[in-house]
Amino acid sequence: MKIQEVIAVLENWAPKSYQESYDNSGLIVGDAQSEVSKCLVSLDCIEAVVDEAIENGVELIVSHHPIVFSGLKSLTGETYVERVIIKAIQNNIAIYAIHTNLDNVNTGVNFKIAEMLLLKDLKVLSPKAGLLKKLVTFVPVENLEEVKSALFMAGAGHIGNYSESSFQVKGEGNFKPSANANPYLGELGRRNIAIENRLEVVLTSDKVSCVLSALRESHPYEDIAYDLYPLDNAIQTIGTGMIGELETPLSEDDFLAHVKTGLKADCIRHTALTGRKVKKVAFCGGSGSFLLGRAIGQKADAFITGDFKYHEFFDADGKLMILDVGHFESEQFTIDLIAEKIQENFPIFAVLKTGKDTNPISYYK
Repeated sequence: MKIQEVIAVLENWAPKSYQESYDNSGLIVGDAQSEVSKCLVSLDCIEAVVDEAIENGVELIVSHHPIVFSGLKSLTGETYVERVIIKAIQNNIAIYAIHTNLDNVNTGVNFKIAEMLLLKDLKVLSPKAGLLKKLVTFVPVENLEEVKSALFMAGAGHIGNYSESSFQVKGEGNFKPSANANPYLGELGRRNIAIENRLEVVLTSDKVSCVLSALRESHPYEDIAYDLYPLDNAIQTIGTGMIGELETPLSEDDFLAHVKTGLKADCIRHTALTGRKVKKVAFCGGSGSFLLGRAIGQKADAFITGDFKYHEFFDADGKLMILDVGHFESEQFTIDLIAEKIQENFPIFAVLKTGKDTNPISYYK
């Protein structure tokens, strides 16, 4: 099959439009139309991973972290980033990254952390705004259900846990077809009045193309009147970090042990114990210190992430316990998550998980 088929599955799961502005998710090296028989999944795409791909005859590497975040001004092999790109190109290996878009979906990186820590009643910690649009169109009464069904099938009308959501109100539409028109109803050369429904549906930005295609195919008019508005509303099921609860509250000592075992962390940096039980837990894979205020605001008992700086630990201010488990440690199970998604969609496709430890941080024990 083609690389594009794998990409389609990944981007249907975690659309590129969900990534943060600084990110570089997507196909970084390679031709999406190239044939592929094996892929290798890793957290990072470093030289050792490319060598592993070469040894195993792999044509596609799917990594969580992009090897290129910003533009390259040269490809001389002077840096590890340049060497990775050169070696991949020389060996016809494509590189695809699925990063903050996978962080932001509620079945992505943070969902896997929740699974490892046995957390339930999950909610997104910081819902993402700027992804919603509203489509407004005008449909003859007798065609309303057909058009609605087509828009719903294309992905419109989803609000939280609800699907097929829409609003409609009946009114009169006016139009005057020219001599070159081919109107669905009404007479040429005169103003006509049609009884129509104003139909409104919401959709995410990644669904715009499909929904507009469905509108054109299902709507009876030659020229369709519609408006597409950007919305500032946040989507409660898409965003950064998550918050959930333990089945049974734990003492802080027991909770630290639970996290160390569940996330296979060599060590955990944490703030002073508060003396309170831990029930509600906020967490974010990777670097999530910027979400501390959200965690406190939602009255979490503990906040788990990586890459906290020294002075940021003071910001806990005794309101919760911060657990810095490490960037790699918080995201290492993302490899399993991605591999499972590809495998379930392509059961006979060879999906390998890297055997290389790409954590750049070592601990002296």
